[in-house]
Amino acid sequence: MNSAFSTLDWSIFFAYFLVLTVTSVLLSRVKVKNTRDYFVGGNSVPMFAVAMSVLATSQSAATFLGGPEYSYGKDLTFIGFYFSAFLAVLFVSKVLIPRFYAINAVTVYELLEIRYGESAKKQAGIMFLIGRLFASGARLYIGALAISMILFLDISAPHVAISISILMLGALAYAYFGGVKSVIFSDIIQAVTYIGAGIAVLVYLYISIDSDMHTIYQVLAEDKKLTLIDWSLSGGFSIWALLGGWLLLNIAAYGLDQDMTQRALTCKNAKEAQDSLMLSIYLTIPVAILFLCIGLLLYLFYQHTELSSVSAEVVQKFEGEKITIFMYYILHEMPEGMRGLVTVGAVAAALSSSNSVLGAMSSVAIEDLYKPWKLKRAQVEEMHFVKAGRNMVLFFAVALSGMAMLSYYWQRYTELPLLSFALGVMAFAYTGLLGVFAAAIFTKRGSAGTVLFSLIGGFMTVLLLQPYVLGTMIDLKLGFAWQILIGTLVAFSVMMSKKSEYIHE
Repeated sequence: MNSAFSTLDWSIFFAYFLVLTVTSVLLSRVKVKNTRDYFVGGNSVPMFAVAMSVLATSQSAATFLGGPEYSYGKDLTFIGFYFSAFLAVLFVSKVLIPRFYAINAVTVYELLEIRYGESAKKQAGIMFLIGRLFASGARLYIGALAISMILFLDISAPHVAISISILMLGALAYAYFGGVKSVIFSDIIQAVTYIGAGIAVLVYLYISIDSDMHTIYQVLAEDKKLTLIDWSLSGGFSIWALLGGWLLLNIAAYGLDQDMTQRALTCKNAKEAQDSLMLSIYLTIPVAILFLCIGLLLYLFYQHTELSSVSAEVVQKFEGEKITIFMYYILHEMPEGMRGLVTVGAVAAALSSSNSVLGAMSSVAIEDLYKPWKLKRAQVEEMHFVKAGRNMVLFFAVALSGMAMLSYYWQRYTELPLLSFALGVMAFAYTGLLGVFAAAIFTKRGSAGTVLFSLIGGFMTVLLLQPYVLGTMIDLKLGFAWQILIGTLVAFSVMMSKKSEYIHE
């Protein structure tokens, strides 16, 4: 294994954080007069900036390391997930975005208030907050784990805690003062950073492999690594799964999850919001291909040693923990300077998802839960809610950090798969949201009473289908995409069970 950071690596690392510090100070000067300014940028954010922010928010440290892992171990069928996301974004742009702008929404769950009443908005908001606390806390842990491995060459509790703090302080620097507008502009910096790091790794890997493009293509084709479409029924990213459960999951991620959709709600009008989402997916697909290509070159580097002259056996373990092939490469092969660059890339990928979730969770907590409650009791100035929003940003920063550390201890000292559960929780929550929103938009059925049962029913269905819940009793081999599909059908059926107490068109 390579030694710890060199002087050049630390110089790159601190230069990046200097950029973060300077830009966070500049962006914190954004004028915030009310919660609309704080949570949706006063609907004045340029379309291209929103597109870049959505791109950055859709990525994470898990994507940064997970994309290469998939193509290294399998093939290119994972790219289908992003073409599924393209169809989902098309749906969200045409069906959901016009509805959100028609009601001048700050959060996506306001649509349910108009359809089923205030309690429906609150219930959906609480479901979002619970799911995001687990899922984003676990993602924060994964990002911190990667940074601890690279920076400190270990994953001890103090070093993981320091790595979590680095990420959370970086996120707070943008989210606290300037709100969503400063987060969006910071996301552009993060996106450019981790894409730049990815391109640098791809070029370095290509130079490291002693071969030409034609030979590389030939070897990968012979090893069936270039397969793009899986026509089987059982494949995780088969064409059927992509047009079923994965499509639903992407619709929920881009249109029903405040974490992602909040970006689109900052545009001047529905047309710019639609354009920003479509541009974001046009940009996301090449980025996904970039990291899949890194995985293919890592496959050639380690599995075709005649091309790379690598002699050591690849053991994807670090202090007993399984690590991705990209992390193994960073730890064992990265030269001076490149390691610092890739670390900065991993930090940027983790930061882009961390800073956005703070603003999203705060907006739901204030706009959907606290503000209606407070205004029923007293007339309060708008700046009170801006201050409350900032307090919520701090609260959720602490809560997510706590969840990240809980994931660390749980993973080490129990055999219960908390991490699998935590990462999946938001997807479990999506099924209920999909069922409720489908009923609200496409039918005249459902009521305030059925919303809660639908949210719980969808969540519990997917949870019960997990192998770590009923796996010992039932031989469950349903792919996750099919679980999402079944959970959504259950949630939708619950909504259909009652005639609508229709409030507004």
